[in-house]
Amino acid sequence: MTMNRLALVGIDVGGTFTDFFALIDGQIRVHKRSTTPADQSRAILEGLAALGIEQAVIVHGMTVATNALLERRGAKTALLTTAGFADVLLIGRQQRPHLYRLSQQRSAPLVADELRLEALERLDAQGAVLTPLDEDQIIQLAHQLRNDGVESLAVVFLFSFRNPAHEQRAAAILQQYLPDLPLSLSSEILPEYREFERTATTVINAYVQPLVARYLSRLRDALGKVASVRILQSNGGAIGLHQAARQAARLVLSGPAGGVVGAFEVARQATNGPTLNLLTLDMGGTSTDVALCPGEIPTTPESAIAELPLRLPVIDIHTVGAGGGSIAELDAAGGLRVGPRSAGALPGPVCYGRGGVEPTVTDANVVLGRLDPKGFLGGQGDVTLDVDAAQGALAALGARLGLGAQAAALGVVRIVNAVMERALRRVSVERGYDPRQFILLPFGGAGPLHACDLAQALGIRHILIPLHPGVLSAYGMLVADVVSDAAQSVLQPAAALCADIAPLRQTYAGLAERVLAVLRADGVAQPALTAALDMRYRGQSFELTAPIDTPLTGDSLNQALAHFHRAHEQRYGYALPEGKVEVVTLRIRGRGPGAHPTLPVEAPGGPDATAAIVEHKPLWFSESVVTMTPCYDRQQLRAGHRFVGPALVYQLDATTVVMPGWAVTVDEYHNLRLSR
Repeated sequence: MTMNRLALVGIDVGGTFTDFFALIDGQIRVHKRSTTPADQSRAILEGLAALGIEQAVIVHGMTVATNALLERRGAKTALLTTAGFADVLLIGRQQRPHLYRLSQQRSAPLVADELRLEALERLDAQGAVLTPLDEDQIIQLAHQLRNDGVESLAVVFLFSFRNPAHEQRAAAILQQYLPDLPLSLSSEILPEYREFERTATTVINAYVQPLVARYLSRLRDALGKVASVRILQSNGGAIGLHQAARQAARLVLSGPAGGVVGAFEVARQATNGPTLNLLTLDMGGTSTDVALCPGEIPTTPESAIAELPLRLPVIDIHTVGAGGGSIAELDAAGGLRVGPRSAGALPGPVCYGRGGVEPTVTDANVVLGRLDPKGFLGGQGDVTLDVDAAQGALAALGARLGLGAQAAALGVVRIVNAVMERALRRVSVERGYDPRQFILLPFGGAGPLHACDLAQALGIRHILIPLHPGVLSAYGMLVADVVSDAAQSVLQPAAALCADIAPLRQTYAGLAERVLAVLRADGVAQPALTAALDMRYRGQSFELTAPIDTPLTGDSLNQALAHFHRAHEQRYGYALPEGKVEVVTLRIRGRGPGAHPTLPVEAPGGPDATAAIVEHKPLWFSESVVTMTPCYDRQQLRAGHRFVGPALVYQLDATTVVMPGWAVTVDEYHNLRLSR
């Protein structure tokens, strides 16, 4: 098929499947394809061909940076830092990975001992020069880097967030002698205080940057006829290829971010308003990502990946190793454990017939009848389910536990549900929120299979399942705005800034200029700018972020302080309105509009949904009770249809399990609204 107009396509590369959400001539089309781990761009090209797309505007979420960190297969990286600080990465925060484990070993740092190099230079805490940069030594280090075969370099000098001159001069000298060596400067990646976090984040960028740049270059060349490509960042905003290649660390949590953006947009349209309380649950093949959205998409200035802090703005997502491909096995004490080890895309679950031999959560759902060969991928994907193989795998696991196949499968599902329930409690109850006041929005290929069990455990009464839950992350990428973030350490008492706001305004002007330049290069003519402040009470070592209105004035700063006190009470149970507050960091975000396609709307009709029933089949909801359950084809469900559980709903990208005691209504957007 040859397109007359540009298609809009969101593409999410996951651990098991690559998902496509396309808007073609106003019509939505979705597609799932097995991920090609050796070269992720191959699955992208195959998926576009299957959809008949030759020209498109693409927003792409990628896992190249994530996988490089998790598998420790990034570029050979060196670190150049101020003399005396070469061991910052190794020392870290002196936190024990496991509090009560007597014998424990940390993961190896991303930079080998012999490649942590020291430069003769020194600034004081205000950025004034104490020891000038020894330029002759930098020349010698350039020769050493060439001889050692270094593929990427992180440059992190002490107090460069106050004065970047030494980092910039060292980079200029190195580029004269090593013009092809990628450089990551901390004054560009993270101009904030905290030496360990700044060093670790800059090193992460250097470690993954060559791989990401090569991947994006291959993708751009392969998609020769594509009009444009943007990449989704961890903060939920898209950015152009050039910026994505330079600051690759901003892409580490790209895929999960797209899911939250898509979920929030679906819920916003379905509730016809900007304010809603939402718990998102993204259960894929390898992991489950959860987020709590109290009327807005939450962001945090710091996360962790591969036991390393990543101090860049990201959507506040908590991840656990619980997915459809999570492997069920017995631990050393003979107890049943599920995950975090995953079968991935290859070999995948036993029922995929690709050589997998260890039972997974997907196999358990097949044995319980909750996944069906006729309903999986709409019966038209490139994977078919082998029920007998799944039955054999769970029977073998059950034999070791003295259980039958169905009882073992129920055990697997209950354990993986407990892991996900704990994750949902962590982002809600442990932060002062009552999950009963939130709507649960499950998505990912496996999310709707487990949603009712999780909602029941948490006392949640309402579930919203979008039209295409299995490709919602791809939809989120399509609707994401174009976003650029910048930050700068301030480290000033709030009272001093209230008395004289000029220094804060000067910092804001520099950050705004940087953000606007990035967005204009990506074709955003008139970006909208917002600002926020990281603040803390004097003596604290952690901050909370509060928005601040622009233009910056004493009044807007006082309003931000009031917001900080309220946020502190919400998170920690108390506030100190008379306490001394420090402004630690100023953050600027620039935003331009994304695609924002309108989802189709259908006027509600009658409630009778029996015409959508395609079969009845036995399902196990307990060890001893088999229930004949109606199975619905979601394509035949219409707005206004109603039915009650137990039920199964088949569609191309996911299967929904409606447990007994739940009622379903199809709304005008074809979302399934489940209520207890």
